[in-house]
Amino acid sequence: MKRHYMNYFYLKMDTHYFDVPYYPGTKRRVRVLLPKDYDREDWASYPVVYMHDGQNVFYSKESYSGHSWKVIPTIKNNKDLPKMIIVGIDNDGLRRLDEYSPWVTDAHQNTEVTGIGGDGIHYGEWVVNVIKPFIDEHYRTLPDKNNTILAGSSMGGIITAYMGAKYPDVFGVLGVFSLASWFSEPDFLRFIEHHPLHEDTKVYIQVGTIEGDAIDQQFIDGHMNQEYIDVSIRYYDMLHQTGFPNHQSWLRIMANERHTEQAWANHFLEFLRFGYGLDQQPGLSSRKIYM
Repeated sequence: MKRHYMNYFYLKMDTHYFDVPYYPGTKRRVRVLLPKDYDREDWASYPVVYMHDGQNVFYSKESYSGHSWKVIPTIKNNKDLPKMIIVGIDNDGLRRLDEYSPWVTDAHQNTEVTGIGGDGIHYGEWVVNVIKPFIDEHYRTLPDKNNTILAGSSMGGIITAYMGAKYPDVFGVLGVFSLASWFSEPDFLRFIEHHPLHEDTKVYIQVGTIEGDAIDQQFIDGHMNQEYIDVSIRYYDMLHQTGFPNHQSWLRIMANERHTEQAWANHFLEFLRFGYGLDQQPGLSSRKIYM
């Protein structure tokens, strides 16, 4: 396994390459962004944020959309945040849809997308059984679930919600951005219903009102903007039907926001602040929806 180092501002980044057992013969880049003074503060241990679609996390020049999640400037410019380790796990590229859905899609308008999905179970196992143990062994982490955060967008939102429910003892904070669970909605909701979260888990859900695009129309012949909103609300509601407490979740439906890294970057800070308990949102007995 190769290991490289990079400094960005005052932050050090390590790069690792891992074998992917469910895609034989392939390797996957996983980058680890370390907090300021990590090497000097050898007495300190840190919470860890795991993020899917690692190509889009750190640098805009790498991102599919030309805009990253702006993780580095967010950490740099908000010193009230606790120091943390960020782990960006690259997607597979061509097999991203397969890898980020645990179920084969039941939503398709043409035969080209029939049978896509189903490898998310293996991906989740790989992250939990290979990536996280490696990070905990080689870095000074706080490995308990309350200090282990998972975040992703779109298909990455599906796998985040799935992994949070599948491994409730591993992940204590979930960031579900622009959830695309319409990809396999019946299976998704059944799984969430039968795999309740721990009551102290925190779930942040964000969606815009103009999320749909032409690619989505390959799967669903309908109003995709509304579909993104509907599946986010259904996920939120299903969580609470299992007994999950209202005050542990925050649903953000944002007017005129699109399905882009720029939108997700705009909400990354508030997600972190919510996850770390730095912002106390007003208690509501119904959905926490802010426009």
